[in-house]
Amino acid sequence: MKKMLSLAAMFAVLSYASPASAVELKFGGDAAVRVRDTSNDAAHQSSDDFYSQYRLRLNGSADLGDGYIIKVQLTNEAPNYVPKNAPSGAPAGTVALGGGGGWQTVGYGNSELYTLGASQIYFGRFYGDSHYLVGRLPLNSTNNPIFDLTLYPKNPLDVPTTTFQNDRLFGANWGTKIGDGDLNLVVGTFDNISANDTGGTGDGVLNDGYAFVASYKATIGNVTVEPEVITAITKFDSVTQQTFSASNAGYGAPFHQGIRPVTFGANVGVPVGDLKLGFSGLYNIGKGTTPSSSIYAYANQNVDYTGYLLRIKAEYGKFLAWYDYNKTTDNSSAIISHEYTNQFVWAQYQIPVGKITIQPTLRYLTTSDHVGGSVADANTSRLRSELWASLAF
Repeated sequence: MKKMLSLAAMFAVLSYASPASAVELKFGGDAAVRVRDTSNDAAHQSSDDFYSQYRLRLNGSADLGDGYIIKVQLTNEAPNYVPKNAPSGAPAGTVALGGGGGWQTVGYGNSELYTLGASQIYFGRFYGDSHYLVGRLPLNSTNNPIFDLTLYPKNPLDVPTTTFQNDRLFGANWGTKIGDGDLNLVVGTFDNISANDTGGTGDGVLNDGYAFVASYKATIGNVTVEPEVITAITKFDSVTQQTFSASNAGYGAPFHQGIRPVTFGANVGVPVGDLKLGFSGLYNIGKGTTPSSSIYAYANQNVDYTGYLLRIKAEYGKFLAWYDYNKTTDNSSAIISHEYTNQFVWAQYQIPVGKITIQPTLRYLTTSDHVGGSVADANTSRLRSELWASLAF
């Protein structure tokens, strides 16, 4: 609350600036509540959990003239939801699958506390056909799964970057118009790991996980094409996974550590009358050896995995749905390999009731771990039925 009042005070002071300063201020946001039922089915054991959540997002922007801008988004980044069957001793502050994205769960013990923080804050300048931005930048990862496949190659479905990374990245963006399209380049950091210099190869000044993102978006006729690539500049501390079962949701050890994954592919948009179709095809490669360093739990581990993600998306009026298919093959072990197959469906419909939007939503995820031989596949599924109510201001 103090941070919210501080932002409001800043805007109030700026609003009384002299006309010569030419400062144009805008602020708004949205408030939302939702009820959700989550049903997990794993290893022939089922669990069901019904709970209520709420979210507040405050947005502020300042046009300082001559192309200079500042943008801020305040929301909650400390979700308090832990599944009712979560194991004892779960890491403090761990984000479970039910939380994240600014949502807060009602009635979680006595710890319910909605804390507003600067989830996004960036500034920069737009001039001519170019721009630059610096700070906590928005990713739009819900609509662009390249970040999910890069950070969560074992199971990149059900928008984990939006849930766990709050859909933003600290870095710098530069964009310019080239030909009939727009080129965007981003350099950012996914993790910040501090370690003393030793004889290992994974620590030192550049042990943090820096990445480079490039995309080019152009329209050919009425078709929008956006090829893109993410490549690690330095070694990621960990490429994480999300896990869930009937008794454990959201906790998992790193999938692999200390490597430089690369992901490339394209998004395509095709309008068909009032129907908007979208297609995404992405391929991820992770190869290398985890460095011998105290900051890695699995030192000197061979890493060799590849994966792809396909998405088809349809939007018609107030109805939106997409289907994701992912397969990732992990050949890192010399003894056994794993083939992870994941499928996901998101479907929603928006119903305006005055100024409030009611949104029924279904999210269905299935996962499979195929080892081969006499080992049975590990199959799991999760169904989330949700009812949202939101008001933008």
